[in-house]
Amino acid sequence: MSSTGKVALVTGAGSGIGRAVALTLQAAGYSVALAGRRAAELDITASRADANGPPMLAVPTDISQPDQVKSLFARAKETFGRLDVLFNNAGKGAPAIPMEDLTYEQWRSVVGVNLTGAFLCAQEAIRMMKSQSPRGGRIINNGSISAQTPRPHSAPYTATKHAITGLTKSIALDGRPFDIACGQIDIGNAATEMTERMTGGVPQANGTMMVEPRMNVQHVADAVLYMANLPLESNVLTMTIMATKMPLVGRG
Repeated sequence: MSSTGKVALVTGAGSGIGRAVALTLQAAGYSVALAGRRAAELDITASRADANGPPMLAVPTDISQPDQVKSLFARAKETFGRLDVLFNNAGKGAPAIPMEDLTYEQWRSVVGVNLTGAFLCAQEAIRMMKSQSPRGGRIINNGSISAQTPRPHSAPYTATKHAITGLTKSIALDGRPFDIACGQIDIGNAATEMTERMTGGVPQANGTMMVEPRMNVQHVADAVLYMANLPLESNVLTMTIMATKMPLVGRG
């Protein structure tokens, strides 16, 4: 078990923000279950953990599939006995093309991971948190700055991230009687593989291309750790962490 006695589950833990958060939680004393579709990448995350720290459990999972989500949480419960923090991080986008050119499958795939997957994971987390002793826990949803303002040609991603805000507030409300807190972190331009394209310029709302500043992904991981470590009597409902000079404020 963990040095803190606490257990976290991180989705999308095979790269980027998920990997950074998983490693930061483990370094802070959490046992961590790692979920993601790519087993090899989850193993890389686990290999970078503190060898003297709490254990990690890698469970290859497609979170858009209900049976796989149930299996993921059953493995976490069997291994660690409880769950204190779920970081609902896994996400994907669609091609940056006009909305009318997107296929139904492209839309369905983004909704399946970003929204349905987050819902399915939250369901299983709530079931565990309500039944365990001591009762309760915390769910942290990755909203992205797209939960506030869209980028050009991003309808599926933006729609799902706006929906995450509604899901976050619903969980925060419905979880109150069971000591389950829920918050959302909206992240802008963390330096990961997903944002590498920004160093060459990305489309702006006014039709131009612009190189956008990025920030160290560790700052995001530290922010999630802060949210995770709060006592359950306190909650960060929403937090925006962003590269200071990125063109978010005033966009749209």
